[in-house]
Amino acid sequence: MAFTRTRNLYDPSSREPYKLSRSKLELFVRCPRCFYLDRKLGVGQPSMPAFTLNSAVDVLLKREFDQYRREGERHPLMRKFGVDMVPLRHPFLDDWRDNRKGVSHLHPSTSFLVFGAIDDLWVDEDGMVSVVDYKSTSSDSEVSLEGPWKDAYKRQVEVYQWLLRRNNLSVMNTAFFVYVNADKSRDRFEGKLEFSTKILPYEGDDSWVDDALAEAHTCLLRSSAPLAHPDCEWCQYRSAAKAVE
Repeated sequence: MAFTRTRNLYDPSSREPYKLSRSKLELFVRCPRCFYLDRKLGVGQPSMPAFTLNSAVDVLLKREFDQYRREGERHPLMRKFGVDMVPLRHPFLDDWRDNRKGVSHLHPSTSFLVFGAIDDLWVDEDGMVSVVDYKSTSSDSEVSLEGPWKDAYKRQVEVYQWLLRRNNLSVMNTAFFVYVNADKSRDRFEGKLEFSTKILPYEGDDSWVDDALAEAHTCLLRSSAPLAHPDCEWCQYRSAAKAVE
């Protein structure tokens, strides 16, 4: 198996926009060196198996909220957690939720075609739209948005807010996470999981996105890879392996 990719590499001489996904921008934020190795040199991090149970939860939640979208009504969870909104009906919603398409915007100063696939959008009576992301886990403690690794979740919805605003939507700063937590306390499995569900609001701030894109562009123009981020486990592994070989 070849581990060096020759497709989708950044070429500064190209006049075509360079497609940059939301997840690759996140990779840059986490470690510019890994980002450079991936997008410029074609050496990506090893792929992880798909989280198919999480994907199943996403599909079922979308179907459930789509029912209320068609009816123009609030989902019972929205009533329970005091969210005075309804699922948005929009002609581009299916494309925006499609991983092969997503919401996109051409960033003029970098020629990055930035894109990402959303989970859902809700709208209030004034036409203000909120980004919604579905998350699933199995935790003994109450789900929350606290913790360093959950900062990526927050950046995720902020990029979506940034993209949607550049697609002429009136997007509020408040995003929502529909967070489902599988119960492990039951005595038997019996072919099913039971979940508790919470809606967690988050006040987003997308002001960092333009600067991050400019910095990612500068990174790709380098003639050599930048230093590793001190907290990057991938870089630490590569360094440790090289030291003992």
